[in-house]
Amino acid sequence: MAVYDLEEQEKIDELKAWWRRYGMLIVIGLAVFVAGIAGMQAWKYYQSQKVEQAAELFDSLLQVQTSGDPKKINDAAGLLMEGFPASGYAARAAIIAARASFDARDLQNAKSRLQWVLDHSKEDELKNIAGLRLASILLDEKKYDDALRVLATKQGASFDGLYADLKGDVLSAAGRISEARAAYQMALDKMAGKGTYFNIVQMKLDALQDAK
Repeated sequence: MAVYDLEEQEKIDELKAWWRRYGMLIVIGLAVFVAGIAGMQAWKYYQSQKVEQAAELFDSLLQVQTSGDPKKINDAAGLLMEGFPASGYAARAAIIAARASFDARDLQNAKSRLQWVLDHSKEDELKNIAGLRLASILLDEKKYDDALRVLATKQGASFDGLYADLKGDVLSAAGRISEARAAYQMALDKMAGKGTYFNIVQMKLDALQDAK
């Protein structure tokens, strides 16, 4: 029995020595693990709060939009763009603000808002829409090279026809007729069928057949 007690004591001593050597590391590891879980939960809560705040601001913007006041609309959009630039709401707010500025003939601000979408949005469809609208404004301003640079950016397949058509408009306005014909033909090739829009592009192409 004495031998058994001695063996037990040796095991206890070994356990104590092991704990003195590694115990603190285990405690620290557990603390880091628990803190990591708590931190992750806190981050998720923080992110959910940000999404809710962005949604509330966007809802306020939609209400302000009914007023038709471009300054109020831009101010409301600015809160989203500055406070929650990574949210999907911010890019949508910028597009709404750009439209309000365009209607008020504040083209500089409209272009600025659309460029913001191109620079910050993570949604390709929104960037494609912003690119079309920005290029259209630049066409109206006769800034053909700038418009073509915007239209040269990569877009989704569903926008290929629209981009090619607008490119044809820009090239035609710039007097680059043969290139305009090619752009219109590309637009027709990208369109699915002979709908109304297809016919409009075909008319544009036909009008250039005799042009030099």
